[in-house]
Amino acid sequence: MSEKFEQISLKPGYMKHNGGVLFRNISETEYEFKSIINENHLNAAGITHGGYLSALVDAGAGTAAHRSADNSPCVTISLDLKFIGSSKVGDEIIGNVKILKKTKTLVFLFCELKCNDKIITSASGVWKIL
Repeated sequence: MSEKFEQISLKPGYMKHNGGVLFRNISETEYEFKSIINENHLNAAGITHGGYLSALVDAGAGTAAHRSADNSPCVTISLDLKFIGSSKVGDEIIGNVKILKKTKTLVFLFCELKCNDKIITSASGVWKIL
């Protein structure tokens, strides 16, 4: 649907402070987002902090839920993450979201974060449409 990524971190807050998130619609049920890993995203081991990856998934997948719900506000009910790989400074993280089911009040989805074409995080979540 959309060729170009758009910056979704426009208002002051955590994600804008941490470099922002670029987002685009692929179809009515598929979305993509991305971010570049900076020094402040790292943990003591020198790899991307799981908390940052969690926040990135929440922002990207939450935006997908919002868009799939005809731009209605949505809030996260549950988010289950699996940390599978790692990333480092300078890496581009690409998130792919697939909407699994949408009801009048809920959005169910699956998300994967990839770095260099390898899955580093997978997530499933439920969002409440307000």
